[in-house]
Amino acid sequence: MKRRRMLGYLGILSSISVGSWIALNKAVLGTNPKGKRLQRIKNSPNYKDGQFQNLSYTPTFAEENNKIGSMWRVMTSKDIRTKPTVALPTVKTDLKQISPNTDYMIWFGHSSYLLQLEGKTILIDPVLSGYAAPFSWLNASFKGTDPYPAESLPDIDYLLISHDHYDHLDYETIKKIQPKVKQVVCGLGVGEHLEYWGYSPDIIEELDWNESIQLEKDWKLTATPARHFSGRGIQRNKTLWVSFVLKTSQHNLFLGGDSGYDSHFKAIGDQHGPFDLALIEQGQYNLAWKYIHLMPEEIFTVAKELNAKRIFAGHNSKFKLSIHPWDEPLQLLWENSKKQEIPVITPKIGELVDLREENPTFSTWWKGII
Repeated sequence: MKRRRMLGYLGILSSISVGSWIALNKAVLGTNPKGKRLQRIKNSPNYKDGQFQNLSYTPTFAEENNKIGSMWRVMTSKDIRTKPTVALPTVKTDLKQISPNTDYMIWFGHSSYLLQLEGKTILIDPVLSGYAAPFSWLNASFKGTDPYPAESLPDIDYLLISHDHYDHLDYETIKKIQPKVKQVVCGLGVGEHLEYWGYSPDIIEELDWNESIQLEKDWKLTATPARHFSGRGIQRNKTLWVSFVLKTSQHNLFLGGDSGYDSHFKAIGDQHGPFDLALIEQGQYNLAWKYIHLMPEEIFTVAKELNAKRIFAGHNSKFKLSIHPWDEPLQLLWENSKKQEIPVITPKIGELVDLREENPTFSTWWKGII
């Protein structure tokens, strides 16, 4: 009875807080697709009954779990090191001074990446505001994990957005980098948010699953399936969630967003692999979310099905979204990698990864941090 009463209070307080905040800060929510954009969405084979659908039946919460109960466990977990107690070690580089001849990747923590390939810059899911939520006081980033403000970024040739959740599509960052961005590629419907926030529709390209766009003469970007969901407010799945395959004259990369395990990984590997590098989520997992996020033991299965030559595991080390120890994803990855034949790379946030180097070495930087 006491727990039920507490959950009731939590629901009431959340509703009041969200309602008050929405009235004052509506812009950050974005807006649902409409007009020609909505008509195109309705013609998608992946849109049914008023929303986008996964390839397989995908409940947001697994059996015997519910939204309020899961939220309560996340909010009240205090004794299992879900956040580091000290600032995490990072590397700060002058991004505007890196040679255009260097092909590199820099991880900004969680699921944000900057790549330079053949002189072109690609920014993926940038969240550089210090929080991953509609509220600036909610879900703050870990200490030390924001060495790169939006102003430090170079000009961006291609901005890729995997889906519209707050930890992947950050209003504050998107607004600040707008003058730097030459072109945006995202899933169907996500462009409505960007246009609402001031981006020109002329630079926004929206793709359905398995649709491709020619970015450069020898560059093809394909939006591939993921198993997840979308939404920034109460309504869900009005915009499409995607992963990306980027094939250039010298690289073939899998750029994964959030996704639970399903048959789409093998299909992507069969059609588009092998990959020189695969960015795969590994963190903020929870058995309650096993259909929409990978569990730790699944990452090497996914890597093999993708035909990945090496992997980087993201979606960790910056925000507390679940209830596991903050360093558990990296520690499990490192331990399990010894049993596998697929190399893993483990750079610090901000550390430059030379994509032309075959066997780069990185420290186990998370060890010893409480």
